[in-house]
This record gives sequence, structure tokens and C-alpha cells, in this order.
Amino acid sequence: MHTLVLKLTVTPVLILTASLASRRWGESIGGWFVGLPLTSGPVCFFLALDEGAEFAAAAGLGCLAGAAAEAGFGLAYTVVAKRSAWPAALAVASLAFAVAAALLQLAALSLWPLVIVVCAALAGALRLMTLPATGSATLPTQAPWDIPARMIVATALVLGLTEIAPYAGPRLSGLLATYPVFAAVLTVFSHHARNAVAAIRVLRGLLTGLFAFTSFFAALALSLPRFGIAAGFALATLVALAIQAASLRVLRRA
Repeated sequence: MHTLVLKLTVTPVLILTASLASRRWGESIGGWFVGLPLTSGPVCFFLALDEGAEFAAAAGLGCLAGAAAEAGFGLAYTVVAKRSAWPAALAVASLAFAVAAALLQLAALSLWPLVIVVCAALAGALRLMTLPATGSATLPTQAPWDIPARMIVATALVLGLTEIAPYAGPRLSGLLATYPVFAAVLTVFSHHARNAVAAIRVLRGLLTGLFAFTSFFAALALSLPRFGIAAGFALATLVALAIQAASLRVLRRA
């Protein structure tokens, strides 16, 4: 019961914070913020409480692989968005995520080779995700139902993933938790209301933020079996926040 209460409170609060940040500071910063493990972090935490530290550490490896799949999502969306509207871009990007996630699931890389693959995928995608030459990217006013809808979707995702985790296995659970639900919502809304420039800026912010995401799950995979749940998550959070602060400076210069 206590884990259900946490799931129903922590997750929507995190997503509310991320959504307000995107409204205040714009698309790139909004994408950067949701690059933090706002969904997959709570999923792994609840898995640790429900299934044990070893299970959650293995799920963390799945989340790491998911970050590389998110690079495929961002790059595919960027390529298609320059020529087509958001439905086609979202469909192709989701397919790219699924293919990349499936390949990484089959590869089942160990921690350090996986970290190298993820960092290379993020850096390569960012280099290729160039902005169109025209169009502004000011964040439009959002509908009043937008933030409540995101909170509901996030909470449902966390509840669903933690329920199917014992049947799906730790790595697959981690991969599923990294589908960029909130970045996709922000990207599609910006693309529909503004243009492809706004959408691509969301995704570039997302991929920049995913370096902190990568550091979080790398630290978690190392620390959970050694130090336990509380210390492991605390250490991973500190590492991720340090990397996130550095990536913000890079994003602002860009």
C-alpha cells in the first residue's frame, strides 16, 4: 500500500514541476528538463522497493539502453519534421525508438560498453539534428488541460510498468520506461502550434539532458548492489544533478 501512495503522489508532482519549467523558460529548457529520469527514475525506485535492489539495478541497464533509443527517436523526428506534419514525424520517431530498443534488448550489453554506445548515440544525433533556417520557436500558450493530462499519463505509465515488471523482466521494463512520453507531448504540441523549429529545439534539449539521465542510471547500476536503495538513489541523483548543471551551460551557449 505504501508504494502505491508514493506512485500516486511523487510521479504527478515531478511531471507538474517539469511542465511548469517548460512554460517558464521555453522549448529547449523544457526538453532539457524532461531529459531527467522523471518517469524511469520513479519506476526503478518502486521496482527496488517491490522487487529488490538487484532487480532495479538490472532495470537501470534497460533504462540506459532506452536513452540510446531516445536518440533515435529525436533524430528520426527531426528528419521527418522538416518535410511533414507532426503525425508522420511522431509515427516514424516512435518506430525508430522501437527498433533501436529491440536491437539493444537483443544485444544485452554490459554497463560500460552500454554507456559508450549511449553517449556516442546522443552526441551523434545532436550533431545531425540541425535546425531549419526559417521560423521562430516561441512557446505558445498551452491549454488548461495540458498539465493535468501529462500528470495522469505519467502516473498511469508508472503504475502500469511496475505492475508488469515481474512478468516483463528487468531490462525490458527499463526500456519501456524510457519512451519519451513527456518530451513527445511537448514536441508535438510545439510542432502543431508553432513549427518544426520549436519541435526540434525541444528534442535537442531532451538529448542534451539525457547525458545526466545516462549518468544517473550508470551510477545507480554501480551503487544499488553495493550500498542499498537509499544510498544508491541518493548517490545517483547527486551525480545526475552535477552533469545536468554542466549540460545546461552547454545548452545555453548553443
